[in-house]
Amino acid sequence: MSKPHNTLAAERRKARHYGMQALYQWHMAAAPLNQIEAEFRGEYDFSHVDGDYFHALLHGVPASVDELEAAFTPYLDRGIEELGPIERTLLRMGTFELAQRIDVPYKVVINEAVSLAKKFGATDSHKYINGVLDKAARELRKVEVGASS
Repeated sequence: MSKPHNTLAAERRKARHYGMQALYQWHMAAAPLNQIEAEFRGEYDFSHVDGDYFHALLHGVPASVDELEAAFTPYLDRGIEELGPIERTLLRMGTFELAQRIDVPYKVVINEAVSLAKKFGATDSHKYINGVLDKAARELRKVEVGASS
């Protein structure tokens, strides 16, 4: 039996929340992904988290980090190394979802990244995240973006 849409959306939102934190930890400390995942699953209540989605984000982003950064770098107004670690993590994660999770509408991907930027990022970083991911979506999701225009 499948879950109601709003339940799945809430579980995915929590998976992204923890995913962003776990990917930030990976970026900053370069700890092994399995160790980070075990820590998160041990420290936090995952009963209302889409654990499969969390796993996909945590392992998928590092596995394709160079391709992800290449996909959003053309839309930056500065060097990638000048991005804060939260913004860089959110752009990687959002680009991963745009490129690899076509089951998630592009507007949802962008809105979720913007929401996390408002919570964790620097002042007004959500506007930057929104602009970069919107441009990346036009390339990565041409058909979907074109259909909604």
